[in-house]
Amino acid sequence: MAQGSLKSKTISGVFWSAFQKFGAMAISFVANIVLARMLSPDDFGCIGMLAIFITLSTTFIDGGFGSALIQKKEPTEDDYSTIFYWNMLLSVLLYGILYFASPSIARFYKIPLLCSVLRVEGLVLIINALSIIQNNRLRKQLQFKKLAIIDITSAILSITISITLAANGFGIWALVAQQLLLCSFSTLFLWMVGKWRPRLVFSVKSFKELFNFGFFILLANLVNTFCNNIQGLLIGKVYNSSTMGYYSQGKKLEELSSTSISSVVDRVAYPILAEAQDDKPRMIHMLSQFITSLAYLTIPLMLLLILIAKPLIVLIYSAKWLPSVHYFQILCIAGIAISLQGINYYAVAAVGKSGRLLLWTLIKRGIGLVFVVGGLAAFGMDGLLAGMVITSYTIYLINAALVHKHVGYRLHQQFMHLLPIAIISVCAFLLSFYCGKLISIGMYPTACIQLIIFVLVYVALSLIFKLQAFQNFIEIARNLTRKFKHKTPSE
Repeated sequence: MAQGSLKSKTISGVFWSAFQKFGAMAISFVANIVLARMLSPDDFGCIGMLAIFITLSTTFIDGGFGSALIQKKEPTEDDYSTIFYWNMLLSVLLYGILYFASPSIARFYKIPLLCSVLRVEGLVLIINALSIIQNNRLRKQLQFKKLAIIDITSAILSITISITLAANGFGIWALVAQQLLLCSFSTLFLWMVGKWRPRLVFSVKSFKELFNFGFFILLANLVNTFCNNIQGLLIGKVYNSSTMGYYSQGKKLEELSSTSISSVVDRVAYPILAEAQDDKPRMIHMLSQFITSLAYLTIPLMLLLILIAKPLIVLIYSAKWLPSVHYFQILCIAGIAISLQGINYYAVAAVGKSGRLLLWTLIKRGIGLVFVVGGLAAFGMDGLLAGMVITSYTIYLINAALVHKHVGYRLHQQFMHLLPIAIISVCAFLLSFYCGKLISIGMYPTACIQLIIFVLVYVALSLIFKLQAFQNFIEIARNLTRKFKHKTPSE
């Protein structure tokens, strides 16, 4: 692929992937506001308690084969069909396990309702398995525009129905319906848009070839998924569904900001970095651009959210969710590191080092479990949250060190590229924070003034110090403007 063509596809991919992610995010965000005012913290807490079982099963079904298909330069039709049937088999088996294990899970949490909820919610495993290959084929082809339209349409339809159910007193079942309908609509549209259909073939050769790479990614993803969701298991067992609800809403709002932006970059960067895996200097250049651009958005955003956390949560969820503020602010500190983990992880995966990723995933997640469980045992919820912060930065540092070793993007280079962004973000935060202390004109007006000061200071310092990431966004904006004008018919 020519460099100019790759650059054009990268910009287009980022644009449509961002449109997909933030469009669906905006719809989900508005729906969550409505549902949070209609439903109780207990309803959200119960769903949060079950998240670890659903996400672990979903990760196991994909099995790393989706990543293997993207990493492989020219997958065959036999590859796609083989993995499709494997995914379907696993989804049915895992749903069966969840179905028969649901009474024990309900007894573990001492909430009988969870048995029925898990049995219904678990159907998403089978529905999602139908669409994994269709989704990965479009991703590999960088068809992010089609994916964006599918995701946003599915989100609108599912959320509209779930809000209607909540308004009619269905409680927690409105949240379950939202998940089932979202994956059902998405699967239906992917099969309508995607022209691929599975052949009646299961190739042992294809399976073994993809398994050699995908197995390590599977284990790494399973460990990551378990450790990312262990907090819900611990909080649900040690505390109650209300505490879990407050935590899950704080976590959801933090992820909306940190992982939503990074996932846009990750999903575009992975196939592009895999394409350039044989040209290390070019790959390093693209990786540094991805990382600095991502940091330029996420670091200031996380600090800004910490600053205005209380008025933000009261505004969007109502005062009954005030206990979420403290959780949210601490999680935002972790969110800075979390946003930079994925791009480093996928850079190593792009060069085929799945075995090394697995080894270090076991190490870093083992360290993380010690911090999280130890923090909870010693200091309660604050200790657990502090453990999550320490873990997030440990994981980022290990991922960046792996990039240093296997890709060649040196650790100190990455730090030096990130340092100016971190400095001006902290400057904007401190100035906005102390300005808020000096004025006392109400919670919402003060937050608005702090937000304006933060943005103005951040952009001004970016211009003064001529940050490369800022220049990159200016260039992207110009390219998109030229592309739009080029498509507009001349008068």
